[in-house]
Amino acid sequence: MVRKIAFHLNCLEQGGAERVVSNLSNRFVQNGYEVLVATEWQGEDEFRIDEKVRRVHVGLRPGDEGKNRLTQFFLRIRYLKEFLKKEKPDILIPFARKALYRGLTAAFFIKIPVLISIRTDPVGHYDRPFDKVQIPFLFPRANGCVFQTEGAREFFAPRLQKNSRIILNPLNPKYIGVPEPEKRTKTVVQSGRLVDFKNQVMLIRAFHEVHKRHPDYDLKIYGRDTEDGTKELLERTIEELQAQDYVHLMGASDSLEKQLPDAALFAFSSDWEGLPNALMEAMALGLPIVATDCPCGGPRTIMTNEVDGLLIPIKNQKAMEDGINRLIDDPALAERLGREARKIAQRANDEAIYGQWRDYIDEVCEEYWKKHKSR
Repeated sequence: MVRKIAFHLNCLEQGGAERVVSNLSNRFVQNGYEVLVATEWQGEDEFRIDEKVRRVHVGLRPGDEGKNRLTQFFLRIRYLKEFLKKEKPDILIPFARKALYRGLTAAFFIKIPVLISIRTDPVGHYDRPFDKVQIPFLFPRANGCVFQTEGAREFFAPRLQKNSRIILNPLNPKYIGVPEPEKRTKTVVQSGRLVDFKNQVMLIRAFHEVHKRHPDYDLKIYGRDTEDGTKELLERTIEELQAQDYVHLMGASDSLEKQLPDAALFAFSSDWEGLPNALMEAMALGLPIVATDCPCGGPRTIMTNEVDGLLIPIKNQKAMEDGINRLIDDPALAERLGREARKIAQRANDEAIYGQWRDYIDEVCEEYWKKHKSR
């Protein structure tokens, strides 16, 4: 029986993979497992983990910062390997690209199953020259893999596809069961980091056109500044369009379950994503949604066009404009889509996702030890 689980990732700073690891760690430890989270560094704004979850630093140590990159690369693997030898977890579960490579390499001569998890669109993230060297050598050593979408799974070799599961992200319980609003406001909303691939510039330009038709509506974008220049670009776009009175950058918020439910609709504009938590949360809140059908298939994994939301092509300002206008002009359609969207909670509630991970971890470990005992 699996009793000791080690997750490995860079840090627990606010992000999709970090949120999932935090949620899963808390659930496993609450169900009697010993859980370790091995990270490379401490972020400034991290997700909270249960006090019973043991956080272990496996990153660079004092004196390592001045060493060259290749030396640092091998030191990171060495420190992770030392952690595995000392703690002897029943399974190692690395999340996200560099952590996968470190985990598979560190576990090379250690008897421990490794369950990797791909958390983003592989195109542009797992097809660089470095990846093309690492993946054929390391990924066959993975004992299992969790994907978020079918599109992500199809990118990789058949062996990894066969030895994998698709598991949705767990919804934060605070987004489930929020009452329907008595009346919706005339506000279009989006939540998510201010970062280039979310294409909030396109959304602002589309809404500028919507506002000409519906001058009593405004747009509020919630999300923290990632300091990649996107916030400044959005501010310049708002100024260029003279849209300061009806387009608002709201900053980060920890209470979206209170601020979003009565919005007119949720507009999702990303060019690519893994499986967007913000979109799942908007669905759970029962918001009418217009969303880009972005690779690697996250929105289409959780939504069905015209059933629980509207899916539109990526980078298409006119399609976004038309989708928003359609939901504003047809309140009955908007409410029907919103009510259907709420059903995401049946598939992605905390208990359901925890159960899928638990069962898959048990299966991977059982298969691993069955093979090794027969040798």
